[in-house]
Amino acid sequence: MASIKIENVQKAFGKTIAVDQLNLEIKDGEFFTFLGPSGCGKTTTLRMIAGFYYPTKGVVRFGDKDMTRVPPEKRNTGMVFQNYALFPHMTVFENAAFGLRVRKVPGAELKKRVQDVLQKVRLDQYSDRQVSQLSGGQQQRVALARALVIEPEILLLDEPLSNLDAKLRDEMRSEILRLQREYKITTIYVTHDQAEALSMSDRIAVFNYGVCHQVGTPSDIYNAPVNDFVAGFIGESNLLPARVEDMNQEKLSVGLVDSSNEMRLVVHNNPLNVKGDLTIGDSGLVTSIRPEAITVHRNDTGGENVFKGSVERVEFFGSTINVSARINQVLLQANMLNNGAGGFKVGEDVWVELPAAHIRVLPVVSGDSL
Repeated sequence: MASIKIENVQKAFGKTIAVDQLNLEIKDGEFFTFLGPSGCGKTTTLRMIAGFYYPTKGVVRFGDKDMTRVPPEKRNTGMVFQNYALFPHMTVFENAAFGLRVRKVPGAELKKRVQDVLQKVRLDQYSDRQVSQLSGGQQQRVALARALVIEPEILLLDEPLSNLDAKLRDEMRSEILRLQREYKITTIYVTHDQAEALSMSDRIAVFNYGVCHQVGTPSDIYNAPVNDFVAGFIGESNLLPARVEDMNQEKLSVGLVDSSNEMRLVVHNNPLNVKGDLTIGDSGLVTSIRPEAITVHRNDTGGENVFKGSVERVEFFGSTINVSARINQVLLQANMLNNGAGGFKVGEDVWVELPAAHIRVLPVVSGDSL
């Protein structure tokens, strides 16, 4: 297996910078995900690792080997494409064996390796069937088998589940993770789907406009975003433009821009809740709080960050209830577990609690929050 180092990598297509000053280190045996919207640079980065693109600047290493200009066929990587790229005129066995035939693996060894991998992807009983006769999930497993049978050091997956329906996506997530753990293979997974990234990854790199904004565990990315883009892209978040009104070593008081002066939030002054060094009067910031951290009460409970508002929308999802409440000019969304006590009604007066420990003060990089 192999670790991967990407050092000061830039990729330009003419005057367009697709990836800019990227530095990443992916550990041996890690399941690492590139996450971001379309056109953010994640697939371009994957293709530079595969060797389909060469960087304009920078170095790509597998372990201690410089692979920057090594062609794809000499990198010992297995790749699974979004459209599977199977040969429809071939059987399952023939598709899975293709890479071994190119490598001129002897017949007896080829047969054994293909049979072994088809068994691991649970397709051994379909080995003589045409791939055109298989379901989408089965075709995806054939593509995985073809990538794994060559025993690559690195497995590259480019949005492999995007063509499947929701149920099949869930099944294939489990299947890919099972195989990755079984083979203990370094895996890079490209997706724009947050649920896939959060549920499957050891670590995630979040991209936008060719820049990697944050690298961390799913918990790090979700609970401690570094800026407004990460907070807004990963899950749901209430992002509110803010400025620093007062501060001491323990707490900040931030005023919400475009709200009344009564709308001030107390925030814990520590690196988890506050990103960067702030001073009184600083603006160009947002406060971020996840909907599940907000509590809506029918009575005034008092205490920090409790504000009176009015319910504007209620959405019932069975296990959860989403309540949108307006406080002055600010609309907040809260997601609460359904405890069977009865829901809120539109127009009802409520008291909304925003716990200080769950509020983040973040720099603005996306330009979309203000």
